[in-house]
Amino acid sequence: MSQAPLRILVYGVTGSGKTTLARAVAARLDLPLILADDLAWGPDWQQHPPEVQLERIDAATVGDRWILDSAYGFWLPVVRPRIDLVLGLDYPRWLSLSRLLRRTAHRCLTGEPCCNGNRETWRQAFSRDSIVGWHFKSFANKRSRMRQWEAEGQKVFRFRHPREVARWLAGLNRESALNLGPDQTI
Repeated sequence: MSQAPLRILVYGVTGSGKTTLARAVAARLDLPLILADDLAWGPDWQQHPPEVQLERIDAATVGDRWILDSAYGFWLPVVRPRIDLVLGLDYPRWLSLSRLLRRTAHRCLTGEPCCNGNRETWRQAFSRDSIVGWHFKSFANKRSRMRQWEAEGQKVFRFRHPREVARWLAGLNRESALNLGPDQTI
């Protein structure tokens, strides 16, 4: 039995929990999970050239069923026309930043690998090009972008708090995936 197309982008500011949500939805809906950072970064934090990233994201999102845990800005012309639903994590800065700082500290302390075996270090965490710095640089644009998509008619479920996500996930199944928004009571 073939399943209906379902292409989901999880979008939000750095540290909001995009990958965690994407993993949960992928498991619940039996969707292939695409991790953006794995497509963008090679070993030793070497970022793949833009043309390689575009080839990778194009190949990864050509199918009818997937969930992508984020999309770099220059990927959006490839990804956005394919999306059926955006799960927007539109959390306040204090929440996403505190999550990012906890995650970064945990990874620095434990040496837990991320994207293609890379490891975060304290030096990286607070360098000029750090993930924490990126949070501050990209926060307003990412929030504005998901609100703009919503205004343009893109199907966006915009969550303002993790409680909304938990409530939405509790009622999520294959039939409700495109119809059950964050403001609906389950």
